[in-house]
Formats: sequence, structure tokens, C-alpha cells
Amino acid sequence: MANNNKLEAYLEEISHYLSGRAEREEILNEIRSHILEKAASATGGSPSDAAIAQAIAALGPARRLAERYAEDRPIIAPAYKRYLFRYTTLLFAIHTVLIVLAVIFKESFIIFPILFVPQLNPFDAVLYLPMAFLADLGLVALVLYFITQSGKDIALPWPKFGLDLDEVKPPRRRFWSIFGTAVGTTIMLAITSFCLHLLARYDTIFLYLTKTKEPRPIFTAEAGHYLSILIITLFAVSTLTLAIKLFTESRWVDIISNAITLAIIGLVLRQPFDNLFAINIPDKVLFNWLKPTILIVLLIIAVATAYNLIRDIVRVSRHHLQK
Repeated sequence: MANNNKLEAYLEEISHYLSGRAEREEILNEIRSHILEKAASATGGSPSDAAIAQAIAALGPARRLAERYAEDRPIIAPAYKRYLFRYTTLLFAIHTVLIVLAVIFKESFIIFPILFVPQLNPFDAVLYLPMAFLADLGLVALVLYFITQSGKDIALPWPKFGLDLDEVKPPRRRFWSIFGTAVGTTIMLAITSFCLHLLARYDTIFLYLTKTKEPRPIFTAEAGHYLSILIITLFAVSTLTLAIKLFTESRWVDIISNAITLAIIGLVLRQPFDNLFAINIPDKVLFNWLKPTILIVLLIIAVATAYNLIRDIVRVSRHHLQK
């Protein structure tokens, strides 16, 4: 009786790792029959508690046994795994365009029931991009899951001119590539060091020269110091990224670097324009020309960085799925 309870507990644990009610019951009944038959064969008659326990031990941990059954019944069929990232990339590209439009026109956009982009300010848009990608990935995965579980042979469309991100293979690194990276590292290190020198001396890196060639701050003291710290951090991250790339081609280096860059851009976008400049700028120039220009440039950089971030995440994910 004790091992009958053990058998049911073992089957219950296995059930947690299986999906689909009918399919799950079929697998559990098959495992139960196998254990009882093996136990009965070992005793030559009615299965004893010890024989059942031995048969369970021979099958191994519940999770590993469930995984062996799940290999033949994937959540997403192998034939559709390629479409997971194809459609996610396409959907995210549309999502990104709508996010940019939501910021520029200060409107929300709805493509029911696939996409919803609320009215966003620039900082919210930067934070929204990674979440939009995860939502797109989840939506595509859900659709492919239902297609797989339907058991039907469905030919999913994809344009012949469409290109998968993982099909773009980076060229082999040669001497001049490594040399260029080394030069870039040196230049970025020099720029970062110079900015640190300016920060230590003037408490800001944003300066202009007066007619007497005396450096004066462009921004107010608090804003100038805050923005200087952010920009120096960005330069330092770029320097460290280039230095690491001298020794490895791992895409994780770019993923981490781009994620930090996005976070810094978001913090810059949070800086209010009110009382930002220490120099006198007419409101007409500030709000009708300068502010929109700065926001557009930062958004373009943010979108490009987000694209590179998502591209590298997709490539790394595809690489792990193919293992």
C-alpha cells in the first residue's frame, strides 16, 4: 500500500511536467502499466511493494522521464521553431514603428487583437521596447503552440526574399579587424579619460568657450553634473565592450552593452528641459527646434540600439535551440 501511494505520487510529479490533458493521461497510464508489469515480472506474480519501488527507481527522476516523453511531443514542432523568430522579428518591427509614431504624434495605436501601443513619452518608449519584444515573442509562441497541438500540417507563409537574422553570418576576424578594434578601444579610452578630467576640473563635460576663451558650462550645475556622469558611463561601457571584443566574439558582450546603453538613454530622456541650460536660449528656439531635435536623435539611437539588442538575443536563442 505504501508503494502504491509512492507510485501515485511519482505519477503526480510526472504530470506537472506534461501538457495537454488527454495526452498527459495517456502517458501516465502507459508509465503506470509499465511499472506494474515490470514489478509483476520481477516477482513472478502480483507486484510487491519492493518490486514497484525498484521499478520506479529504474525509471529515474520524474522530470527526466517526463522530458523523454516530451521530446516526442514538443510544445512547438521543430518545423515551426524557425518561424518563432521570423514572425517575432516581423511583429516587433511593426511594434517599434508604432512606438516611434506614438511618441512623435502623442497618440495611442491599436491593431486588435495583436498590438496596442499607448501614448508614450520618450523615456517610457525606451522601457517599453524590451517589453514589446517579450509580448510579441509570447504571442507568436502561443499561436505556434496551438498549431502544433492541432496536429495539422500547416504551411506557414514567409516571403522568399525574407532573410533570417541568423543567416547573416559575421565575417571571419582578420588582423585588420582586430587592429581596428584595438584602435577604437584606445580612442574611447582617451575620450573617457579626457571627460573624467573635465568632470574633475569643471564638474561637467558640457562646456563652451567665451570670447576670452574661458570655459563656461552649457547646463545648470546639477543637470550638467548628472548628464556628465551618464555620458561618461556610456563612454566607459563602450570602451570596456571594445576591450573585451579583442579576446572574444561572444554576442553576450553586445547584449549587455546595448542593454546598459538603452537604460542610460532612458535616464537622459527623463531629464526635464525646464531650467536645463545655463545659457540664455529663447523659448521659441528651445521648444520649437532644439528640444524636438534632441528627442528625435535620442529616439533614433534608442531604436537602433534596441534593434541590435533584439537581434543579438534572437541569434543567441536560435543558437541554443539548435543545440
